[in-house]
Amino acid sequence: MPDSDTAIKDGERKTLFLFPGQGSQYRGMGSDLYEDYACVREIYHEATDILGYDMAELSFLDPDEQIHLTRYTQPALLTHSIACLKAYEEQATRRVIPQVSAGHSLGEYCALLSAGALDFRTALSLVSRRGELMSQYGEGEMEALPLRLEEAMPLAQKHLCSIAACNMPDQTVVGGRPSDLDALVVEFTEQYPKKRSARLKTEGAFHTYYMVEAARHFRSVLDQATIRSPDLQVLSNYTGTFHDPDSRTIKSCLFWQLFHPVLWNDNLTTAVEGGINTIVEFGGGIGQGETPTEKKPNLAGIVRKTFRRATRPPVYHAVINSETLAETVEALSS
Repeated sequence: MPDSDTAIKDGERKTLFLFPGQGSQYRGMGSDLYEDYACVREIYHEATDILGYDMAELSFLDPDEQIHLTRYTQPALLTHSIACLKAYEEQATRRVIPQVSAGHSLGEYCALLSAGALDFRTALSLVSRRGELMSQYGEGEMEALPLRLEEAMPLAQKHLCSIAACNMPDQTVVGGRPSDLDALVVEFTEQYPKKRSARLKTEGAFHTYYMVEAARHFRSVLDQATIRSPDLQVLSNYTGTFHDPDSRTIKSCLFWQLFHPVLWNDNLTTAVEGGINTIVEFGGGIGQGETPTEKKPNLAGIVRKTFRRATRPPVYHAVINSETLAETVEALSS
């Protein structure tokens, strides 16, 4: 359910549009929105034309069990995220214009698209090729540790693993070979017996040195892509701060992002310290349920935990299915 933001008036609202990354995909994703809104059907048909396979069939039915394969996950999530955004823009009676856009890993491409730096064809083609290369050349796995960066770093270095993401002040993701991660977890459990880590379901140790070869091949893809200066501020996973508007610098940051940690906690705090008081997440979904209505937003927990001690934490909304779309449109239009 969206948070209540009755205390924030239109003139006072400063909004961040947020897009999730890999791990928030599921079979059936987007099926309700596709049925309910013509603009969503147009997005899925366009994705099919661009990529040459049926995006609706992959996302809704997944007959060949491909949606969790990186090469398909990334374009499927981008399509769903942008479909959610387009549906919101069409339905909103009082549309909220964001001041900042951000996305986690793959979601950064959605953020750049929403800011006008990428068109849909370019963004979809980039993430499709990015996913193929990450799957082809990457190796390893990832482990989420309930530790601060300074606590996780010595464990990672000792076991030849790398920091892959700093999601919250007390959650750090590391990546490495399965055997190295197994050894790391044994020592972690000995040092922190009351804490539990979690192995992530990915095809590689994303955002670590295990992605260097994928990045080398992706560089030429980025070089050929048309990227424009964004119409609003976009946060960079690589720097933790705002992208420079220069297109060459944006391409450089997307290159480095592939094998450097996602500085997500820095992204969120940079936005809120800059005055953001409203966050809207678009796309994906997590949880045990199988239908879109049973899913929960991917980044909601991270946002709330990050700002739980703030005097005035940002108000959070999500558009991940038809139900949350209606709720968010109502909340932001009142």
